[in-house]
Amino acid sequence: MVLPTPLQAFSGMPKASATTEKQTIVDGEKMTGAEALVRSLEDLGVKDVFGVPGGAILPVYDSIKDDTKFRFMLMRHEQAAGHAAEGYALATGEVGVCIVTSGPGATNMITPIADANMDSIPMVVITGQVGVNAIGTDAFQEADIVGATYPVVKHSYLVTRAQDIPRVLSEAHYIARSGRPGPVVVDVTKTAQTGTMYYSWPQRMILPGYNPTTKAHGRVLSDAAKLFEQSYRPVLYVGGGAVRSDAGDLVKELSDVTDAPIVTTLPAR
Repeated sequence: MVLPTPLQAFSGMPKASATTEKQTIVDGEKMTGAEALVRSLEDLGVKDVFGVPGGAILPVYDSIKDDTKFRFMLMRHEQAAGHAAEGYALATGEVGVCIVTSGPGATNMITPIADANMDSIPMVVITGQVGVNAIGTDAFQEADIVGATYPVVKHSYLVTRAQDIPRVLSEAHYIARSGRPGPVVVDVTKTAQTGTMYYSWPQRMILPGYNPTTKAHGRVLSDAAKLFEQSYRPVLYVGGGAVRSDAGDLVKELSDVTDAPIVTTLPAR
């Protein structure tokens, strides 16, 4: 199997879009929240998932069957699952997805989550959580993963109802890959996993206040141009954003025009 280069991968990513129009809800097949989670990943076009099973996420793993449309890679440690999802995202341009359990399973993911945040890697991390009534009681393998990862995620969700799962995963996938990419945590309680609902895929996303900026402000560009004019020996220090935006040719052109050598960060290599 030949994987595309990061430049090829990210240039081929679908353009993310969102709207504030009302969702269109159509009653569908009755299923559990765990089954809805697996169906949602399929509807998102997810091809590969990494993870380690555990008690608080077991209903989801029970729903991952042989006929599931995505391929599941069983890892030996949650941190390995997270880093594998990162590498997958970098190699393919797709959102990396991993599924782990609560407590230590979730906290083992903090390092790859922080790494994905630093390197702007799109990733959706699905964690199991104790039942709603057990939250805050120091239940077995209970950990506030939403709070623990708050400084190093783009966004996070605590899902307490089965019917919210399709909407949350749709939003999480979009947020992870839009604007500056990064990790999104979806903490799914066992109550939501075992609850029942009528599956329906949201046709519209309602994300008030989330309007990622992908263009530089004119004033910023003007200031950069002035710096070039005032510099005797300018150097272009290029990061991974140039790769994700498929700006390699433009960077080369700028280097030629300004006679500035190019130095890259690790994510831009």
